Amino acid sequence: QVRLVESGGGLMQPGGSLRLSCAASGSISSIDAMGWYRQVPGKQRELVAIITSGGNTDYAESVKGRFTISRDNAKNTVFLQMNSLKPEDTAVYYCKVVLRTWASRRASYDYWGQGTQVTVSS
Repeated sequence: QVRLVESGGGLMQPGGSLRLSCAASGSISSIDAMGWYRQVPGKQRELVAIITSGGNTDYAESVKGRFTISRDNAKNTVFLQMNSLKPEDTAVYYCKVVLRTWASRRASYDYWGQGTQVTVSS
């Protein structure tokens, strides 16, 4: 059993900052990539940022220079620091963790968080 718990969403004015976190727990053997996605009603879920086990990162063009993804391997936690927020950043944000459990160490699987609402509005 693997559980992902997200926190940190909320309402923020344009130009403000929020920090999201996502902690993975359970029967985890190893974690590969960790990432953040977002979705607005009527649109497909899109990648926001991703970080590999080696610390390599990639970002959507729309958030480059404003958002920073990081991870704490000791705590199986991934963070998304969001600065200079814009109204178009409003969405439900989901974390995704690609990991191997002790029961299936030969294959990695995707696990998703429950989602946290981020609203940017004055």
